Amino acid sequence: MNHYYEKLFDYVSEILIMPESDKELCRQLFKPVFVPKDTIIEKAGTVHQNHTFIVSGFMRNFYLDKDGNEITNDLNDGSRFFTSYFNFMNRTVSNETVHTITDCELLQISRDDVDIAASQGITQKDYTVQILNKRLEINKQRAFDMANLTAEERYNKFMKENPNIIRHVPLGYIASFLGITQRHLSRLRKENR
Repeated sequence: MNHYYEKLFDYVSEILIMPESDKELCRQLFKPVFVPKDTIIEKAGTVHQNHTFIVSGFMRNFYLDKDGNEITNDLNDGSRFFTSYFNFMNRTVSNETVHTITDCELLQISRDDVDIAASQGITQKDYTVQILNKRLEINKQRAFDMANLTAEERYNKFMKENPNIIRHVPLGYIASFLGITQRHLSRLRKENR
């Protein structure tokens, strides 16, 4: 299980240096979990209980539109924190479902334990703020791309930036994330080969 924590520490080290005391606190508060593919780990309509760090595997956040269609609004490409951030931090009901696409190795921390880490840790608040800011920038760029790029431009940019997702995630989820139909995505893929 030590490799779970090493992945977390490597991820955080790209942002700041974590002292050994904070690493020990993480080992106490983050719980290693193996979750099989196609598992719902947090449901829409509930207050999400865990903040998840993806050690390995692919996950998505999705919500249902007014017609009951699943709309994927987040996919991971590699290790990172993954949750319905706003609702988790504010302990409010989320409209998002968190779903494992592949088998996943995860570290999970409860909302109460996040508060403990923030009060006892030296660097936890700093890296949390920086990670949230990074996610906000990514979401802002995604909203810009959805509004300003054609479907083909969005697909080409996504392919270039996320080759692992293209290889491991079903086309339907990718199409939904890009805001296009699966049929249109299949046509774009054929044209770009």
